[in-house]
Amino acid sequence: MSTTVRSEFNFDADLIERYDVRGPRYTSYPAAPHFDKQFGAEAFAAAARTSNEDPIPRRLSLYLHAPFCLSPCFYCGCTRIITRDRSKGESYLVRLHREIELVARLFDRDRKTIQLHFGGGTPNFFDSAQMEDLMECLDRHFGFVRPTLEAGIEIDPRSADAAYVRALGKLGFNRISVGVQDFDLSVQTAVNRIQSIDETRAVIESARDSGFKSVSLDLIYGLPKQTVSSFERTLDEVIALAPDRVAAYGYAHMPSRFRAQRRIRAEDLPDARGRLALFELTLWKLTAAGYCYIGMDHFARPDDDLAVAQRHGTLQRNFQGYSTHAACDLIGLGMSSISHVGPTFSQNATDLIGYSAAIDAGRLAVVRGLALTPDDMVRADVIQQLMCHGVIDIGAFEARHRLQFDAYFPRELDRLETLAVEGLVELDPERITVTPAGRFLLRNIAMCFDAYLAQPRADTPYSRVL
Repeated sequence: MSTTVRSEFNFDADLIERYDVRGPRYTSYPAAPHFDKQFGAEAFAAAARTSNEDPIPRRLSLYLHAPFCLSPCFYCGCTRIITRDRSKGESYLVRLHREIELVARLFDRDRKTIQLHFGGGTPNFFDSAQMEDLMECLDRHFGFVRPTLEAGIEIDPRSADAAYVRALGKLGFNRISVGVQDFDLSVQTAVNRIQSIDETRAVIESARDSGFKSVSLDLIYGLPKQTVSSFERTLDEVIALAPDRVAAYGYAHMPSRFRAQRRIRAEDLPDARGRLALFELTLWKLTAAGYCYIGMDHFARPDDDLAVAQRHGTLQRNFQGYSTHAACDLIGLGMSSISHVGPTFSQNATDLIGYSAAIDAGRLAVVRGLALTPDDMVRADVIQQLMCHGVIDIGAFEARHRLQFDAYFPRELDRLETLAVEGLVELDPERITVTPAGRFLLRNIAMCFDAYLAQPRADTPYSRVL
């Protein structure tokens, strides 16, 4: 295994271990911990209205956050509420409908929605009738571009049956992301998520029978009780299910921040070299099965939209990870959701009480955000190019931003020189190119251009880069 992976990808475990520090995932730049409470609802509304005035206004991408889960998965770091009280979901949906109406007023009606994603939490906490009402509300206020709408939803197969998935298909959903994490029973027990292969397969088969265009499975490596041999069995089962995409995330153990993680015994976690072995195994197994390594934690079949976008140079990265939709304003709805409208980021209240109070008062729920400076936008472009394409065409970049690259980034180029000596990048006057070895350390390379890392804060608990 190691010889194959290292020859094709130049996977150097010793090198990666040296650089396996904590850093941003760069689903945005600046990263979310640097959002400011001075940027509130009025600033978001102003950004929305300004975006309407663009000569060709961007189309819209919607993200809806469903925070409820029936039981806690101990590894989870998402914003979620554990409850079996369905009435909480009903009252949340009432407020979500109100927020949709409030936010939609800010955007011109001719700006159609081409992408939609439901995340959580557990979106299938809501029943099919509630989902039908919600989709009707979204379509009425924002307007979907049918039949080309890309509509995705995250599903927990422990609480979704074939009839539910068929109902989603009739509502227009065509992409489904299924949480797996690991099929090994000892691992599932350690993280409080018992999930059979059969119920996972049933959801996937129902999605395909209902005309879903894409099925994605989520895995996590670095969980308690995981071993190379046990995770290899999980990967074999995943490959047999033949998803279009696989996301394999590294577990970030931060029990001081996420209370549920305190239920995980630190001594049950694989050490740093064990984590690397698990990722190396994932890389080898999935690429040997025909999947393309997109970057970081994403894999896709060669004919999948992500792989096609990567080959064509149109791949993008946003709060959902890698994406094929670049020229969109992203609107986040629901508690904790994040919007990216024009040169601004904004986030709703991350607690249910704060979110509910704002909506009940007829106000937007935005509590913090950021208006990007010209320097932010220059650096965001550099980081986007590195994370998605692994190369910066210096001449094109200089023309795009009307600057001289080496004069603008002298300290950053000095940092890159160190990485070049390590074999992570190649530098020449015309371009900066990420090497095969550097593909596993994209976050480290991008960090060279992050001006905010020089302003350390106590509330920036980033995960490890691999």
